[in-house]
Amino acid sequence: MDLVIVESPAKAKTINKYLGSGYEVLASYGHVRDLPAKDGSVDPEQDFHMLWEVDAKAQKRLADITRAVRGADRLILATDPDREGEAISWHVLEVLREKKALKGQTVQRVVFNAITKQSVLDAMKAPREIDTALVDAYLARRALDYLVGFTLSPVLWRKLPGARSAGRVQSVALRLVCDRERDIETFVKQEYWSLVATLANTKGEPFEARLVGADGKKISRLGINSGDEAAAFKRALDFADFSVASVEAKPGKRHPQPPFTTSTLQQEASRKLGLSATNAMRTAQRLYEGVDIGGETVGLITYMRTDGVQIAPEAVTQVRSFIGRSYDRRYLPGAPRVYKTKAKNAQEAHEAIRPTDVSRRPQDVRQYLDKEQLALYELIWKRTVASQMESAEVERTTAEIVAHAGGRGLELRASGTVITFDGFLALYQEGRDDDSEDEDSRRLPILAAHERLENRGIASTQHFTEPPPRYTEASLVKKMEELGIGRPSTYAATLGVLRDRGYVEIDKKRLVPQDTGRLLTAFLESFFRRYVEYDFTASLEEKLDLISDNELDWKEVLRDFWRDFAAAIAGTKELRTTEVLDSLNEVLGPHIFPPRADGGDPRTCQVCGTGRLSLKTSKFGAFIGCSNYPECRYTRPLAASGADDTAGVGGDGNKVLGQDPQSGLDVTLRDGRFGPYVQLGDGDKPKRASLPKGWAPGEMTLERAVELLALPRDIGLHPETGKMIQAGIGRYGPYISHDGKYANLPTPEEVFEVGINRAVDVLAEKAAGGRGARAGSTPAKTLGDHPEGGAVTLRAGRFGPYVSHGKINATIPKSRDPETFTLDEAVSLIAAKVEAGGGAKPARKKAPAKAAANGKAPAKKAAAKKAPAKKKPAARKAVATASD
Repeated sequence: MDLVIVESPAKAKTINKYLGSGYEVLASYGHVRDLPAKDGSVDPEQDFHMLWEVDAKAQKRLADITRAVRGADRLILATDPDREGEAISWHVLEVLREKKALKGQTVQRVVFNAITKQSVLDAMKAPREIDTALVDAYLARRALDYLVGFTLSPVLWRKLPGARSAGRVQSVALRLVCDRERDIETFVKQEYWSLVATLANTKGEPFEARLVGADGKKISRLGINSGDEAAAFKRALDFADFSVASVEAKPGKRHPQPPFTTSTLQQEASRKLGLSATNAMRTAQRLYEGVDIGGETVGLITYMRTDGVQIAPEAVTQVRSFIGRSYDRRYLPGAPRVYKTKAKNAQEAHEAIRPTDVSRRPQDVRQYLDKEQLALYELIWKRTVASQMESAEVERTTAEIVAHAGGRGLELRASGTVITFDGFLALYQEGRDDDSEDEDSRRLPILAAHERLENRGIASTQHFTEPPPRYTEASLVKKMEELGIGRPSTYAATLGVLRDRGYVEIDKKRLVPQDTGRLLTAFLESFFRRYVEYDFTASLEEKLDLISDNELDWKEVLRDFWRDFAAAIAGTKELRTTEVLDSLNEVLGPHIFPPRADGGDPRTCQVCGTGRLSLKTSKFGAFIGCSNYPECRYTRPLAASGADDTAGVGGDGNKVLGQDPQSGLDVTLRDGRFGPYVQLGDGDKPKRASLPKGWAPGEMTLERAVELLALPRDIGLHPETGKMIQAGIGRYGPYISHDGKYANLPTPEEVFEVGINRAVDVLAEKAAGGRGARAGSTPAKTLGDHPEGGAVTLRAGRFGPYVSHGKINATIPKSRDPETFTLDEAVSLIAAKVEAGGGAKPARKKAPAKAAANGKAPAKKAAAKKAPAKKKPAARKAVATASD
């Protein structure tokens, strides 16, 4: 019997079917060891010795593997075909060696790029040893991430309250987002005008031409920058005679894009499907590991973590054969297309992402896939097929037009592009990051040189230049890849860390840096600038790639890095908080002290008139405060809401929204320990109400504050019980209550709008859902059968969604979307809960009888051991960001 180790249980089950009874296939469930989150896990003083700790969740799985390997003839390590997969195989082998479980068995490493029977069987015929260069590159990357995160994070906690962590790649990605925001804030818009003439040829066919020159001088896009100048040109064009000077038609081609890499898949999934990088990779993982099609688990795509753009020769042949059968022969090029990557630091050891069988069209598997899986599979399938199709042929026509007006010579240009042969565009067209107009739909009528044209109107339009757009996940991933920052396989995790830490938020698909993120970036740029420079980070990635190619010694790279980094850390020990704040005041000045409408000094306190505003810190984070504290207690969040930020601000820094219509007391907007809130009057116990999630303090009005303070709100009497139904906002969000029972509402706004009929319906839905059900929630969803028997279900609970198997319940992490939670993930989560002692409680042991059966007195109890002294709570630990 041969033992095969893979990463996931889904793959284990499928591969066991492919290999047959002579093999036992077990899953490691990913990594089995990691660096403990404590000092000394990587020790630079001991030549970067690394202490590994077996993950608590992996103990049982490793015990099963150890047991199985002792009875095996051969150990085959078949984890994923990338750097992480190589590391997992190495970790498993190291653990088995430490346990002395290997007794002369042959150890082999195999990799397969797709979970298909042929791929697996072919891989088994070509075993190799573990690639030590790939393992070294993993060790270097893991040590670097640990050293940066674990060494730098404590500095942040001491010098920059509110900052949670920093990371080698995470912090550089955050700097990209913050730099773009700074560009937007400092952008000075420029006025310009365009003049467009609507003309018609002798056949009466209209088209548009733009003014591009006057009196022998060219006019650039921004060349006309005043209304008076534009009006003068318009007057001249209104009475001008137009004719065609020349017409030029240039043929051209548009070539298809190569098949997807990890990075381009994430970008296109974001642009076309609206999927985050994390969701795209999670969905691709399912397609790679396989879905049940007619009772057989089939891997639909090749491995999805790759930089390569080439595909296997047999796959090219299959795609070309499909194109030949499905399209006119003009759509098939005379020779196969060959692609080479242009990405910096690309590693082309693996194929691009493609369907495992191109004859399996999206419509053929529609019934077996959920919505996201189908959309992503269709995207991959179309991109792959299109990559081997003929180029599209286009014709770009440019007409130069002259206008004679009172002795002035004005020049206009009209252009249009038409597709003369659609080629690959018949199947696929790449998405765009911007909203630019597609010229393919514009074409010019037939024009001839010297043809006179009819003037049908002149449009003079004012424009203003616009700042660069904020990054989307797609455009940020593209930029990181261009700069050589990080690796494509880690982009999704890096973006997830920025969101989870609260450093950025997503608004209309755009990444918006938050104050905590901007503070962190400003701090790092001021005191650790080298380590957030794009070139430095990219050069470090190049060194890691050279390690994986066996061209550099990994410990030498660590020594070079640590020597300078340790010195930079040491340089901050004597750094005073005032120095940090002064530096941040300078770097963030345009953001935290925007220009005032009255032209006054933006750093002068408008409450006391003499104090100077500056950045302050507390254990709850950073804020803006007055230098005259405690006489002046004015404070505000970092980002001012605008010119009227201090309007209505009292001497204690609270914003007065107005007076309550009933009591006449002041209604104030305040910022407390747990966020912004409104308060009615003052005194020992004034009425307060926190702002619901999603409500911006800058948008609060007196009317909304009064409504909020008046909660809970009476809706009406229940028709069956005659008791009052109320609506309010509590600890768990908006709700309605009746007779001691509660049901959730979807939005805070509905609290103020819900009527009696809707309220009764929501309460009825809650009652029908059973104990713990939420209003509007769906019943328990069955994910599938547990390997040990019994259904695994997904449920909505009071504290969030959870999965259940028998009497075991396991809460789904907040970072995961319950809609895309898979059976494999659920089984892993439940197993972890059991291993952590979260299973059914064992039956209580019976108390010993007072007397023995023979009538003798029970033996005297041994003296209880003295309880050990309580240890002091451990110092706060820094956690290195694993995704970096």
